[in-house]
Amino acid sequence: MRTEHGRASSSWLTLREPADAAARAPELVHEVRGHLPTDGVVVVHDLGCGNGSMARWLAVQLNGPQHWVMVDRHAELLAVAETNPPEHAADGSRVTIETRRRDITRLAPHELGGAALITASALLDMMTGKELDRFVATCAAAGCPALVLLSVTGQVELDPPDPFDHRVREAFNAHQRRTVGGERLLGPDAVGAAVDRFQRLGVDVLVRPSPWRLGPGQRALQAEWFTGWLAAACEQAPGLVAEAAPYAQRRLAEAAAGALRVTVHHQDLFVRRR
Repeated sequence: MRTEHGRASSSWLTLREPADAAARAPELVHEVRGHLPTDGVVVVHDLGCGNGSMARWLAVQLNGPQHWVMVDRHAELLAVAETNPPEHAADGSRVTIETRRRDITRLAPHELGGAALITASALLDMMTGKELDRFVATCAAAGCPALVLLSVTGQVELDPPDPFDHRVREAFNAHQRRTVGGERLLGPDAVGAAVDRFQRLGVDVLVRPSPWRLGPGQRALQAEWFTGWLAAACEQAPGLVAEAAPYAQRRLAEAAAGALRVTVHHQDLFVRRR
């Protein structure tokens, strides 16, 4: 799922792309359409773009010519995004992209100059409070709407239930809130913290649910997600390790047999000027 320093692997991003697309709140796309200029090229800055899945999902739902500025700190992910751009806008208009290698938590407001929309996905929960402060301030200073999607809430449900699920979920959420370099990650607290910070700056925020609902058709994603989920929980709470192996064997057998269903809850934000 993730490698060093929280970087998502390209294979993980590719595997989760269809589930992300199915989960994102469609009503927020309607909000985006109502806040974009109706003439000229719409410039979108996609922060923490990864392999470019956000652009491939959203560009085809918006009318008119678009130029996407894809920003990420990992060159290998930017290379993937560059080779697999959106084909066209909803009305057939041209969509172009450029890539910029930058740490999105250190962007200055002038680097978002000319943006009509800011986007980000699966990002907030990996930030510290200080990083979120900078991110919110930079987005607010840009003066344009922002669509920030798929932040985890800490709620996970597996069906059929297992008595061990709760212990793993609690340990995983603690891992999401762990301290790194002297700063605590926000994890499941990120959405509430972001809404509070945006509202303090006089910006309205719409919040909508965007759960992953993984059934028998997503067995590979179920297995990959579950393995990473359990590993993080055991890293945080080593006392789980003794029971983890038989638990994993049960759950992965259910996934392989198409007998497991998983719901991973997220929330989507649309940030707009009052």
